Amino acid sequence: MASRIDSVPYRRAIIDRRALAERFAQLGGDGTALRRQLVDILKGALDHGRTEIADRLLLNPSRGLEAAGAQAFLIDQILRLTYDFTTQRLYPANNPTAGERIAVLAVGGYGRGEMAPHSDVDIAFLTPWKQTGWVEQVIESMLYTLWDLGLKVGHSSRSLDDMVRLAKSDLTIRTALLEARFVWGDEALSGEAAQRFRREVVAGTDKDFVAAKLEERNERHRRMGDSRYVVEPNVKEGKGGLRDLHALFWIGKYIHRVDSVAGLVDAGLLSREELHQFQRAENFLWAVRCHLHMVAGRAEERLTFDYQREIAERMQYATRPGKSAVERFMQYYFLQAKTVGDLTGLFLAHLDEQFASRGRRFTLAAIPRRPRKLNGFKLVRGRLALPSDDFLEEDPVRLIEMFALADKHGLEIHPAAIRCARRDARLIDAKVRADPRANGLFLDVLTSPRDPETVLRWMNEAGVFGRFVPDFGRVVAQTQFDMYHHYTVDEHTIRAIGLLARIESGDLKDEHPIATSVIRQIVSRRVLYVAVLLHDIAKGRGGDHSVLGAEIALSLCPRLGLSPAETETVAWLVRHHLLMSATAFKRDLSDFKTILDFAEAVQSPERLKLLLVLTIVDIRAVGPGVWNGWKRQLLADLFDGAEEVLRLGHKQTGRKERIEAKQRELRARLGWDEARFASFAKRLPEPYWVAEPVDVLERNARSIDAAGWEGLRIDAAPDPERGATLVTIYASDHPGLFYRIAGAIHLAGGSIIDARIHTTRDGMALDNFLVQDPFGRPFDDEARLKRLKASVEEALVNRSALTERLSAKPLPRPRADAFPIAANVLIDNRASNRFTVIEVNARDRPALLYALAYALFQSKVTIHSAHIATYGERAVDTFYVTDLLGEKIAAPARLKALEKRLLEAAEGAEAEKVAA
Repeated sequence: MASRIDSVPYRRAIIDRRALAERFAQLGGDGTALRRQLVDILKGALDHGRTEIADRLLLNPSRGLEAAGAQAFLIDQILRLTYDFTTQRLYPANNPTAGERIAVLAVGGYGRGEMAPHSDVDIAFLTPWKQTGWVEQVIESMLYTLWDLGLKVGHSSRSLDDMVRLAKSDLTIRTALLEARFVWGDEALSGEAAQRFRREVVAGTDKDFVAAKLEERNERHRRMGDSRYVVEPNVKEGKGGLRDLHALFWIGKYIHRVDSVAGLVDAGLLSREELHQFQRAENFLWAVRCHLHMVAGRAEERLTFDYQREIAERMQYATRPGKSAVERFMQYYFLQAKTVGDLTGLFLAHLDEQFASRGRRFTLAAIPRRPRKLNGFKLVRGRLALPSDDFLEEDPVRLIEMFALADKHGLEIHPAAIRCARRDARLIDAKVRADPRANGLFLDVLTSPRDPETVLRWMNEAGVFGRFVPDFGRVVAQTQFDMYHHYTVDEHTIRAIGLLARIESGDLKDEHPIATSVIRQIVSRRVLYVAVLLHDIAKGRGGDHSVLGAEIALSLCPRLGLSPAETETVAWLVRHHLLMSATAFKRDLSDFKTILDFAEAVQSPERLKLLLVLTIVDIRAVGPGVWNGWKRQLLADLFDGAEEVLRLGHKQTGRKERIEAKQRELRARLGWDEARFASFAKRLPEPYWVAEPVDVLERNARSIDAAGWEGLRIDAAPDPERGATLVTIYASDHPGLFYRIAGAIHLAGGSIIDARIHTTRDGMALDNFLVQDPFGRPFDDEARLKRLKASVEEALVNRSALTERLSAKPLPRPRADAFPIAANVLIDNRASNRFTVIEVNARDRPALLYALAYALFQSKVTIHSAHIATYGERAVDTFYVTDLLGEKIAAPARLKALEKRLLEAAEGAEAEKVAA
């Protein structure tokens, strides 16, 4: 059959086998010396060939399949030369028997004629019967030669009977042999093996093979994150990657005996246009994979942030207004991944239809119901289908109606209908977008109480979503070049809508009890769904996406049929969709001014409820591991505080009553008598009682009681509800206490996410820290907790040179270095009535909090609370501070000096000075 290798141009410039064979003929010496000379010459040829392929790829950076074919051609020639030299010079068989025959086969991707620069060389040595001594010698010598060349060889040595037996029992072996290609040796033996494979292994097993490959694909997707829109995709194994394309070809080849991707058209599994899309996606993904191997210098398959920028440059992407070169490159990558997903869905659906015509469908369950009112659409084997090829063209509003009907009746859509929708999506013009019926149907899908996420994803993959809402079309496959967001903008948005529907249905009531309760009180649920749809719709436009998104909302909402009041609310929600998270995670919620300012911005209880739910689904849809118990707690605290203010007015109504209620509950928990508790409570100032929840108050009280007259007490216990470990330190208060604790916690491997610093009326420090490990989890095993306590104690009694020890810790993560982040310091004297609020934005790095706290100590300020938020590679650390006399810092000269010192600390200047 024709191979990818046959289309590689100027092959002798890569490696000239005849010229090398002539050089080998001139070699002399015994076996060991002879093989050493062989390796030396082949090594030079291999290096030259790789350099030639790399130069060609740099010159034509999008010719991925050509580079992959050239790499396979190079390895073919190396194998042929090695085989000939081994069988003719090292171990010549002067009178070979019938059993002394070897066929060298390329299997797997190499058998297909496609290899990346550092791919494994997968080969099979095939013999007619059990191996003879000569065969074993040849195979062993060849393998040693290949290993000496630095090649990573995956190999098997089997007789024909063994090959058949193992291929029957092992799916991996069967798949590898499916693409077996003769390289060198006994060609007749290779042909016999191919015939027996078809006759004895493949025949009658079509359905089992397809089912097994689909399950294997699903398992691989689960392992890789189950989304083709993960922003650091695995080019080979990830969803929408090369392996998905390979799976289509394997299935087509196994069932229809096709020898090339083009054969899938004749088999009725792809159209001509889809074949073109397949080949374009395959070529692009191979180009990316080859560049990735070359840049990494190894078999790297994950397109991580630190490689994305360099590969974008190599592939000659340029920056455009509002979109960097790397964002344009990754957007095209995800468009191709989307194409792969679209083709996979159509391919499997067609395959399912083919199997259904022979009997039972195998990939999907039958649909039990048969709805009557389908408005001209029809059902084919339980799927929504078109009565004619021009049905959508007759009335383009049907492009929206088709998905609305699928949602309403819980139907799948026939692959032929999806194919027509993709073809006819171009018919959605300004007239269709302005059609009230079309907008009503779209809103029905968006706000569906059933499964809007699935149907909207179908609409997106068919290209209908982006045509009907062009602003959404602009963010399809739009990446966000940072370490915080896990998905493309369109995938993030659709996931957020799905989460909203699950909260509304009550599926997530255990995780989000407040949101589940609140969403039932919301006046206009469609306001919330439209706001979730539009909250990130203006990303990638070169401005504040919240402001630009609000402008889009003002023009789009009336078109969708929303009233002026609903439109205004949606625009406000989009404009302020980051307000609640910014306030909760970056501000001190025990400072009543924080609650007042937030409530003043929100203005109504209805907006507060809408904003809470929007904030939750936005954070949760960012990606796995972003949402945690601590964020839930902070948002709940802010919601409760703001709800009370909006209900009762802008007064500290109930503050005294809340403190008294907390103290009554605490006393009951502790079981102390009135006099003992009163003596304890008198030592602690009013802000302490407001700031801490009752469970923390109880832990603090028991720590203080256990300390007695000792000068130091350190307690640490996991807090699963907050997703962190609560570290409580009770010690004599003195300047620099906070930075020492921060440094000690970092040395113990911890990361502080929140800190509340209190001082008793008799001069003792009572500090509460929430600490996580580097993976965002609580410290929970006894050994780590013990190490944490010991590290803090050592730092506080000044037995360790803290700065020097911290400077010896590892440098920042190299992946974070892929992002240019300029440090920024914001000082605000209006955010609090009592404190100066300092917000520091910087690249996240080890011991950043320590460096900032040390800079504040040097500046002679007192830290009252610290709030730490991380967004991937970016850290936002907020401090509530006063001068040493407890007053705000107001002098301009001092504020300027403070800003300068914090900027130096944020940029790592202090650490560099210490290291020097």
